This record gives sequence, structure tokens and C-alpha cells, in this order.
Amino acid sequence: MFQDHNVEVLGVSFDSAAPAQKFDFPFSLLCDADRSLDFAYGACDDAAAAYAKRSSYLIDEEGKFERVYASVSARSRPTEVLGDLVS
Repeated sequence: MFQDHNVEVLGVSFDSAAPAQKFDFPFSLLCDADRSLDFAYGACDDAAAAYAKRSSYLIDEEGKFERVYASVSARSRPTEVLGDLVS
């Protein structure tokens, strides 16, 4: 599926740009203060949501969803996604 392709990891936060930059993540953190992206992906119910559901998406180079991980376990998600990338 993705074996010979570059993979980019993106995170999404409800925080504004300034607070989101304080995190030292090894990936880009997108700011979704108006919750429009999270709403479009089903990660929150509306623009008034206090927090997003923890979910992950594996999207191919054409923008198609390959996998949707509805609940996230910080311990197992990286291993699961890496396994899906090479299968």
C-alpha cells in the first residue's frame, strides 16, 4: 500500500496557533480553533465541542481513506499504523 512512499504525520488541535506551538511533537500540529476540520472528519459533534474524539486516519497520496482508527491508544496506535503501512 504505502511501502515505497513517504509518510507524513499531522496532528490537529483545537488550540490557537500560539499554544499549539509550545508542544515539541516530531510532527506538524494543525490548528483547528473553529473545529471545522474536526467536524468534517467526525472527530467532534459541532463547533461548540469542548474536545475532539481521539481518532486517526490513514490517507493515501490521492486523498482516499485507507483506514480509520475510531479510538486511539497512544501505546498501540503507532505499531498498528506502521503494520498497516507495510501490509
